[in-house]
Amino acid sequence: RSTYDASLLHPWWETSLVLELARTGGWPIILFPIACAHFYRSRTQPSSENKLFFMKPHLFIAAAVIGILTGLDDYLYAYGVARLPVSTSSLIIASQLAFTAGFAFVLVKQKFTSYSINAVFLLTIGSGVLAMHTSSDRPANESNREYVLGFLMTVGASALYGFILPLVELTYKKAKQEISYALVMEIQMVMCLFATGVCTIGMLVNNDFKVIPREAREYELGKTKYYIVAICSAMIWQCFFLGAIGVIFCASSLLSGIIIAVLLPVTEILAVIFYNESFHAEKGVALALSLWGFLSYFYGEIKQSKENKPALETEMASVPNRQESV
Repeated sequence: RSTYDASLLHPWWETSLVLELARTGGWPIILFPIACAHFYRSRTQPSSENKLFFMKPHLFIAAAVIGILTGLDDYLYAYGVARLPVSTSSLIIASQLAFTAGFAFVLVKQKFTSYSINAVFLLTIGSGVLAMHTSSDRPANESNREYVLGFLMTVGASALYGFILPLVELTYKKAKQEISYALVMEIQMVMCLFATGVCTIGMLVNNDFKVIPREAREYELGKTKYYIVAICSAMIWQCFFLGAIGVIFCASSLLSGIIIAVLLPVTEILAVIFYNESFHAEKGVALALSLWGFLSYFYGEIKQSKENKPALETEMASVPNRQESV
């Protein structure tokens, strides 16, 4: 929303919190793939030690801390975007990838190439272009204090999530135990559990849960479909989060941030296709820049892997020669 009535500020704040709670509230769904992995191991590796959960206490604490930070990020985002026009909030959120790149450099010593720097730049600009067509006027009847507070909280939310992704990668590196995808699912579950706890406590204190039955009654498709949509959204968000930290497990937090950034213009194009929204030049430019940045990153990775391959083959060939000389 680019503008809104100040009298509707609190209901929109409640709705934002409900949406943020749905992002992490589906954490029990992760128990299903964890249980399936456990039964698969018990049948294929009956002689090996097979536990339902492999997470050690120190890793559990680290995942819990990240989950609390995620819950705090949800609060900052919900509060901030409720008090800013769409253009301003979109530009701020577009900076998330830059924060991810910066924190990745500091926390995990991420190595940058000209291609990865180009990708970060293009994806950030591409996301920011989407805000050009929306109104940049400050909402009417909103005080300077509320506007500044919303601005600062949205910047904080963008920076905090940019910090969380490299922090997950750092947790993998400092885990002191072998990281498998089963363990990644456990980390995901613990993170969302604590994030949901933070959101739930805040909503209980503010008595925000009353918005759920009210929205269900006012939902155009009916109360039943409202709850079906909410449950399906929670399941899809779990797939998103598992994919995000799974990419970090397989590659890096920078790649995870790049994939998240490219989703924004793609979502805008899908809205044009499925919801018949108007297609503006800004959406086409944003999509082109984002795809350019996305391809630039992977081209750099492919080129670097080809350059490293001869050096690796030379090193492997020298090992037998050293053994013969001994």
